[in-house]
Amino acid sequence: MPEIPALPKRAFTMKAERRTDLASAYEAGAKDYDSIRPAYPREALEFSLAGRTAKLAIDIGCGSGIFTAQLIEAGLVVWAVDPSADMLSVLKERTPQVHTVCASGESTGLPEDSADLITYAQAWHWVDPPLASAEAARLLHDEGSLVLLWNQLDVQVPWVHRLARIMHAGDVHRPELAPPLGKDFSTPESGVWHWFMKLDLHGILELTRSRSYYRRSKEETRTKVENNLRWYWCEHLGYAAEQIVEVPYLTHAWRARRRVRR
Repeated sequence: MPEIPALPKRAFTMKAERRTDLASAYEAGAKDYDSIRPAYPREALEFSLAGRTAKLAIDIGCGSGIFTAQLIEAGLVVWAVDPSADMLSVLKERTPQVHTVCASGESTGLPEDSADLITYAQAWHWVDPPLASAEAARLLHDEGSLVLLWNQLDVQVPWVHRLARIMHAGDVHRPELAPPLGKDFSTPESGVWHWFMKLDLHGILELTRSRSYYRRSKEETRTKVENNLRWYWCEHLGYAAEQIVEVPYLTHAWRARRRVRR
């Protein structure tokens, strides 16, 4: 088993300018993003709901609405928040009944004390944790839940670890490092679920193209990344370009209750 580096704290302490620059990669190309990014396991959805009867959820950093749709299928009314109008346009095609807000997680503009559940699927690293925690606490009912989820390549598998490095996926961290939350929340509980995503070389390339690093890179860097991936997939791993491979993934989630207001 390789030594997997811990998720660097810079993932949650990124300077605002850098975070804004990387996040701008998602101002366009939402349909391409939506076509390759996976949904979340049923167990992760059940963990998010915690066996409680939540009625209204706010999905912040909702992107194209992948997890939003899963919350709706579970019977919740969902408000969807994202700073990308392009992402929200794709979400509305999928779930036209959802109330959408084009805003950041730090300042949604939504009513105070309005939600049973707030979710961040693949999005907490795009916000300022203290400010986003304070906004989540403002929006939640007492003892409502804040849930943070990530799908990531399972880099505990050696060949996947190297694949993630070549992709510049950022999925090279130990899952035990909990994301920072504000004082209004209890110590988070966590869950991990292992699964597989079926991909061929085209899918690997499309997944790479959906990453902020790739989208914000120069053409020369993009070409280098794609050539390295073709070499790794076809020559080093020995797969045919069109061969479907079960690529190990995991979903990690954290769930914290909002403390009772004093």
